[in-house]
Amino acid sequence: MSDQAQKPFSFKLLKTDGAARRGEITTPHGVVRTPAFMPVGTQATVKAMYPQQVRDLGADVILGNTYHLMLRPTAERVAKLGGLHHFMNWPHAILTDSGGFQVMSLAQLRKMSEEGVSFRSHHDGSKHMMSPERSIEIQGLLGSDIQMQLDQCIALPAERSEIEEAMNLSLRWADRSRTQFEKMGGPGKGQALYGIVQGGDNPELRVESAQRLGEMPFEGYSVGGLAVGEPQEVMLRMLEVTTPVMPVHKPRYLMGVGTPEDILESVARGIDQFDCVMPTRAGRHGLAYTRFGKVNLKNARHAEDPRPLDEEADCPATRDYSRAYLHHLVRVNEGLAAMLLTWNNLAYYQFLMQGIRDAIEAGTFEDFRQKTKEDWARGDLAPYVWS
Repeated sequence: MSDQAQKPFSFKLLKTDGAARRGEITTPHGVVRTPAFMPVGTQATVKAMYPQQVRDLGADVILGNTYHLMLRPTAERVAKLGGLHHFMNWPHAILTDSGGFQVMSLAQLRKMSEEGVSFRSHHDGSKHMMSPERSIEIQGLLGSDIQMQLDQCIALPAERSEIEEAMNLSLRWADRSRTQFEKMGGPGKGQALYGIVQGGDNPELRVESAQRLGEMPFEGYSVGGLAVGEPQEVMLRMLEVTTPVMPVHKPRYLMGVGTPEDILESVARGIDQFDCVMPTRAGRHGLAYTRFGKVNLKNARHAEDPRPLDEEADCPATRDYSRAYLHHLVRVNEGLAAMLLTWNNLAYYQFLMQGIRDAIEAGTFEDFRQKTKEDWARGDLAPYVWS
């Protein structure tokens, strides 16, 4: 068996434009074009979307959640049923997170130790232990292409001593995660394991974490512990000190980010992958993302507006339904509102990512970034007024 057959995961850096990077990640389930936005399929589904719709919008990879899937239907059951790709009818790349963030934010009666985190399910109170080894075991059973080490993510602001303690624990867990990943044969299956840079809002700790993590043999590296309530300028400052010391020829993933502006600014600082619940969650709450910025369909000014969200868009949800109709669906709490607005939002995010990739390829990313921000600042056309 060839080395390529044994290790199909790879990353190729195709073009740079300043710090912005365009590349390709090869996985056992297809190529991921970067910079990439990964729609979040928390419980083996991108909420309010069919899998083929998500694919048709341009998504090469989606994210599944280890914490939720280990509780329901359980990783063992998913494995028995053929793995997560088959289970959810998504034959393309899947990244699973470690479950650590959800354990910290959702689970009840958490107890942290060197071994891991013991907790009770927020569903039924059942007891569980999430260790680095168990997290990797679950992700292996799910069969995801890209897996994440278990780390400790703390809320900001925090004292330096607390940040440093969490960073060092995450580094020890990174080593244990890698050992378990190799024990389960992940590299031989063509799968990848990413390490996670921690360090809170402290530049020195961010650099130290990135350097020490870079000495470990991960297929990719993530920046964690940001977008947890800190101002955007803090997040961007941490990226500015972190990405220059991350391995150049490995993919870089900023976890849990974010808004379209966050994505633009993070690409400008060398990030390749993103995920966030924002476009799907916003869609379920009446908020649309467009080339002109955000449109709140709950607003009464849309009640008699016959225009679509964007008549030039390729997405049917964006182009073929009036704002008046979307406003009506939101107001009466119809399920179709969530379906159409989620469709629109994910379409816009993928439209943005394709625009970013094209601009990097053309060497015009800075112009694209400024024009996109100007369009958002200019906003939508004036509200429709009946004559």
